[in-house]
Amino acid sequence: MNKRLFLLGLLLLPGLACAQAGESPVSLLARSDAIRNPDFSYSTRVVLSEYRAGKEQDRMVLRSQVRPAQRKGEYQTLVSFLHPARDIGKHMLKNGSDLWFYDPAGRSSIRLSPQQRLLGQAANADVVSASFFADYTATLAATEEITDGERAKRNTTKLALEAATPTANYPRIELWVDSTSAAPVRARFYSDSGALLKTIFYRKFHQELGALRPTEYVIIDGVDPKSVTLMQFDEFRAIDIPAQWMQKEHLPLMRTE
Repeated sequence: MNKRLFLLGLLLLPGLACAQAGESPVSLLARSDAIRNPDFSYSTRVVLSEYRAGKEQDRMVLRSQVRPAQRKGEYQTLVSFLHPARDIGKHMLKNGSDLWFYDPAGRSSIRLSPQQRLLGQAANADVVSASFFADYTATLAATEEITDGERAKRNTTKLALEAATPTANYPRIELWVDSTSAAPVRARFYSDSGALLKTIFYRKFHQELGALRPTEYVIIDGVDPKSVTLMQFDEFRAIDIPAQWMQKEHLPLMRTE
């Protein structure tokens, strides 16, 4: 009787049974990361727009330059501030577990927290290239049909991610990826206490740098769903980024385009 009940359970949960018998959570996570981040040096423009109750409150424009690090799956990121005009000349650098901010007014670099907010619901950790594969352990949580960021139904695999390295920006993440393509669909980010910090929808996939990649992130506050920040990515370019640019000592020498 127990055996029959077990077989009946598998029939009632075909999606979960298939996921368990097929691709591993680690492999799914690696493929999803490869969609968010190319494995070569590149640059992109990032436009951050803060909305409250559907009305735009503030906007910031950045140039992000990303370079693969020595550790597999990890990235170094140099962010330059382009708008508003008062922020031109400021830079932010993520190298390993260190996050630095340079302000030409003070001519010094200070260490930042990845969870510190940059604009609206977008934290410093959200604008630097993060590797879930390198920084988290992944386990299969479920297979679910969910509504994606463009209001379409998607068959997804839900992964439970737990921080495994000091470079992890959040202690715990729930990540839904497309069950076929492994494209990121939705993610929830949690604090040390278990509180929901934010939900991100990945949407508007375009062919960029050799793959279909999300060009918009919709970031929704974990407490107030009317507080939303939109991250838009464009002007993707594959470029050669010198290693010395990714050093704190080089920040005062950087020029904003």
